[in-house]
Amino acid sequence: MNNSQPELDRLDHRILQLLQVDAGLSNLELAERVGLSPTPCARRVKRLIAEGVITRQVAMVDPKKLGLNLTAHISVTMDRHTPDRFSLFEQMVSELPEVVDCCVVTGQSADYLLKAVVRDMAHYEQFLLGKLTRIEGVTGVHSSFELRRVVTRTAVSAPEAGR
Repeated sequence: MNNSQPELDRLDHRILQLLQVDAGLSNLELAERVGLSPTPCARRVKRLIAEGVITRQVAMVDPKKLGLNLTAHISVTMDRHTPDRFSLFEQMVSELPEVVDCCVVTGQSADYLLKAVVRDMAHYEQFLLGKLTRIEGVTGVHSSFELRRVVTRTAVSAPEAGR
């Protein structure tokens, strides 16, 4: 994946805006909405994928419809700040199906912030005590639970040139 920032014009931004709202749009629908014919539109989407601007297209699922009613935000503290320790933790936590997000952070006592989605408090306890705290190097966890989600956004908005 190319890490440089690609040149994006107004049509590229519009394509990204529309696909972030509904990645299931057909190429024909997308082309009509951005004012292109289908072939140039498809070429633009392929370029956005090749340049790593579009990283993947997924279906968003309502966790509650699957019986996953509890979301926990977990601060994790590690015993040592070494590449080996962090690498092991990241490998192990990436294999836990309950974890839907994991970030290395700075500016607080935690080393990682995790978001885990589970059925209920009993499931959370099994996850915490049976999996997360058993990862070598984890010395502390602090959990907060969502009462109500105020904003959920998957779309990002990059400023166009000249803004």
